[in-house]
Amino acid sequence: MPKQVKKSLVLSIYFILAVSTLLVFWQVRNFDFVNYDDNIYVYENPHILNGLTGDGIIWSFTTGQATNWHPLTWLSLMLDCQLFGPNPGMIHLVNVFFHIANTLLLFAVLKKMTGSLWPSAFVAAAFALHPMHVESVAWIAERKDVLSTFFWILTMLAYLRYVKKPDAVRYMLTLLIFALGLMAKPMLVTLPFVLLLLDYWPLERFGRRTVFYLFREKIPFFALSIVSSIITFLVQRSGGAVTNIDILPLNSRIANAFLSYAEYIGKMFWPCNLAVFYPFNADITPFWQVAACALLLLGISVFAVYFGRNQRYLTLGWFWFVAALVPVIGIVQVGQQAYADRYTYIPYIGLFIMLAWYLPQLLSKWPHRKIVLGVLMVVVLTAIGVSAHRQTSYWNNGITLFSHTIEVTKNNYIVYNNLGNAYSKLGRFTEAIDAYQQAVKIKPGYAMVYYNLGIAYGNLNRLPQAIDAFNQTIIVKPDYAEAQYNLGVVYGKLGRTAEAIDAYQQAIKIKPDYAEAHYNLGNAYSDLSRYAEAIDVYKQAVKIKPDYAAAHANLGVAYLAIGDKNSALAEYNILKSLNSEFANNLLKDINE
Repeated sequence: MPKQVKKSLVLSIYFILAVSTLLVFWQVRNFDFVNYDDNIYVYENPHILNGLTGDGIIWSFTTGQATNWHPLTWLSLMLDCQLFGPNPGMIHLVNVFFHIANTLLLFAVLKKMTGSLWPSAFVAAAFALHPMHVESVAWIAERKDVLSTFFWILTMLAYLRYVKKPDAVRYMLTLLIFALGLMAKPMLVTLPFVLLLLDYWPLERFGRRTVFYLFREKIPFFALSIVSSIITFLVQRSGGAVTNIDILPLNSRIANAFLSYAEYIGKMFWPCNLAVFYPFNADITPFWQVAACALLLLGISVFAVYFGRNQRYLTLGWFWFVAALVPVIGIVQVGQQAYADRYTYIPYIGLFIMLAWYLPQLLSKWPHRKIVLGVLMVVVLTAIGVSAHRQTSYWNNGITLFSHTIEVTKNNYIVYNNLGNAYSKLGRFTEAIDAYQQAVKIKPGYAMVYYNLGIAYGNLNRLPQAIDAFNQTIIVKPDYAEAQYNLGVVYGKLGRTAEAIDAYQQAIKIKPDYAEAHYNLGNAYSDLSRYAEAIDVYKQAVKIKPDYAAAHANLGVAYLAIGDKNSALAEYNILKSLNSEFANNLLKDINE
């Protein structure tokens, strides 16, 4: 093929990859946030909403919020809000453009490493359009996926440049890019192993270099992975995300790992019934199914090793897939899901490589092989692109997302709860209650759903039912401070002040720095003219939260009630410095 023609063809492939990806995901520009982690990552996170600030940058490197340490992800979202404000459509599009960049980079890197144009193009296209990758792109909270993968592929590119011309600068640049990727999402901890696989194929450094040399070369990379893994485990454990072994036994986790690997392979070929959350069912799955999945994995591993002696891409592709899933396969269980579509974003590249290089080899003796493969490639990519476009549409908002998930999964109490939250956010409390009640039927011991049910009843002024729901929450989870607090609020509305005081005291006992509970306890004491006690708890409220204007105002009123006008004036001055609307009201009370 003439050089100029080949260059035009390559440019055309880049263009088609970018446009087809944009066609699938362009719809997200009109999508809303979903009430599933998007609140933590953006719309209820003041550090993110304030944009790039000095305090925000420090916070991003020191926080364990969302039970992860990924400062670059936080910084990227801060930059979005700095540029666009809390505009979900624009933030969605940033995810899409990262996905396009990853697709084009993947094509470029594979083409440079292998010298094979069409297999590299197929892998990049499958990566761009596969429905299992929709979650990583269409979910704002998964910025960490698209961002970390950007650094994963850049690391591969930098590593290729180092291999072609080894020197310290190129080596350190590769290590730096890898470190940045770990700061976007710690799932990149398996990348050093994948670099060793790349040494096997397509770089073919095995033989030219000893295995010991190649491993020693990766020691700094493995060291960064170990540090990142330790940080991640500590952050997730301190945040309560790591499930205890007594709650979910090791045998159930191992069984789920085999089932998940098989599920991921199956959904690569037939991506149907995709959902944002898959309930954990390994403990009720028949043993024969687990054994069959384990045999499937063993069989493919033997196949990849045996035939990989001559077709090394089989060994690379399979063990890329297996290794890249290790951090999220559930042996260390984080969260309540059995598996997740987003976890395939990087691992599927390995399976796509196996298919892209093995099918032409398998059909090598067929007549018209190139035509058959070309037509097959177009049909398959068109089908998965159409499916991905449809799957993307479910991410329009929380209600469409969770309603779809309920349709395609069973006994999904987590999603019923989230659907109720989505309805509650829109003020549709009757529909929210219906969703919460479905969750209760499936999981009677789920404290969060009873709590949300109590909030919904309270918003509809169905106060006796709200009390029952909050009491049920406390039975299931006695240390639920927010449930005690809201129980006190409902008792207060009913004029049952003594019971309200008891509930607020219980909330404070559980959570001593609960400023709102101190404040409402002060109000309850004031209602009973127990002003000295009210003053004590109001003081606690403003000590915990110095800019708590309502607490300062009511503290001032309590001081007036016991005749301490000077202290009331001091509270007025504080309110004035806070530019609070309560200041004038308190001044009127003082002057009367």
